[in-house]
Amino acid sequence: MHIKQLAASLAAVSTLALATPAAAQSLTESIERDMPELMELYRELHANPELSMQEVKTAARLAGIMRGLGFDVTEGVGGTGVVAVMKNGEGPTVLLRADMDGLPVTEQTGLPFASKVTATARSGVESGVMHACGHDTHMAGWVGAARQLAARKDEWSGTLVMIGQPGEEVGEGAGAMLEDGLYTRFPKPDYAIAFHDAAQIPAGVVGYASGWALANVDSVDIAIPGVGGHGAYPHTTKDPVVLASSIVMRLQTLVSREQNPQDPAVVTVGSIHGGAKHNIIPDEVKLQLTVRSYSDASRDGLLKGIERIAKGEAIAAGMPEDKMPVVTVDPAFTPATFNNPELVDRLVPVMQSTFGEARVIDTPAVMGGEDFSRYRREDPDNIQSLIFWVGGVTPENMAKSEAGEITLPSLHSPFWAPDADAVVETGATVLAQSALTLMAKPPGN
Repeated sequence: MHIKQLAASLAAVSTLALATPAAAQSLTESIERDMPELMELYRELHANPELSMQEVKTAARLAGIMRGLGFDVTEGVGGTGVVAVMKNGEGPTVLLRADMDGLPVTEQTGLPFASKVTATARSGVESGVMHACGHDTHMAGWVGAARQLAARKDEWSGTLVMIGQPGEEVGEGAGAMLEDGLYTRFPKPDYAIAFHDAAQIPAGVVGYASGWALANVDSVDIAIPGVGGHGAYPHTTKDPVVLASSIVMRLQTLVSREQNPQDPAVVTVGSIHGGAKHNIIPDEVKLQLTVRSYSDASRDGLLKGIERIAKGEAIAAGMPEDKMPVVTVDPAFTPATFNNPELVDRLVPVMQSTFGEARVIDTPAVMGGEDFSRYRREDPDNIQSLIFWVGGVTPENMAKSEAGEITLPSLHSPFWAPDADAVVETGATVLAQSALTLMAKPPGN
């Protein structure tokens, strides 16, 4: 960061920290008043993204703001994670999360504050870096909620835990923070809440799912040995290309013929590699799969089915025992995210009272993944969680999409540029409102 940028950032930290909403204003009015500074923060974060588990400057930026608001702040939790705690009497503990990492994507939005950052991932690959998943809007909305809650301590009682989480895009950050003592070094939450911008929902519309919201995500590798040789004499070989093809086709029956149609699942072969020349039968083919499910039982059945099919097809192809396929499941899987129905039922009416029923919609669960799931999964009997969507598609683009004139860019697209004002303002409002609802002081206190 250049000296001028650093000076501007420090000045903005001071402004963000010291400004407090007028007590007489409603929550929505106070957040609306804060929007110019929150959008300044959003633009800064957007222009300066950092890759997963490398969010050093981003974490320091958020930590500085939270200290200025009066939180007790700890940095470096789970690598680059930030934990900000505010204790305000007896009551429940509410955790609000924002994820901080960008993606190895070269931005093509054309925004005047577009990222020009390049960086090298842990894999050694250098690329552009972009907040192509909207985590910059998450952080700005999270700060907006923190400002309101810090200024409205007379309206709530309990403990507020605000976390800036690293490494969501690689599915590591939540687990890393938990392993580093998130629930032992800091107050353990009764409720965990977060939001995510949405690339298919109109700007400012809140989407929620009750029950399963996002899926288990597993990465599976299959190494398929063969006996290589000349393509003109296939009878002298054991062709792993043919065997891999049989495995790919048979894998499709895991969902279509073995999975309950009422229990969604996905088995996608995203990569197949083998061979180097037209007339050579290789001695190995490699497959890479993504596997999606909701329940632990479905996940277990799919993973066991993959191993069974790979071995069964190899036996059918006459492969010897010492050349059976090797199936490897990445241990860093992302568990499915569950929104507690009782928490949904408690908070959705509050959202509807603020925005109107038309702006708060029931959305179907999706097969994408989010490691936010781990915060509840750590103690599902005592922690309730909710992650909700905030639409980011501008009215103009939504109309063009519905007319068939354009195809909307998805999350992770280099062209994804949400209506950030709407996302930040709506996200901040729902986060703050949810915490105020869950920690509301009893009448007369």
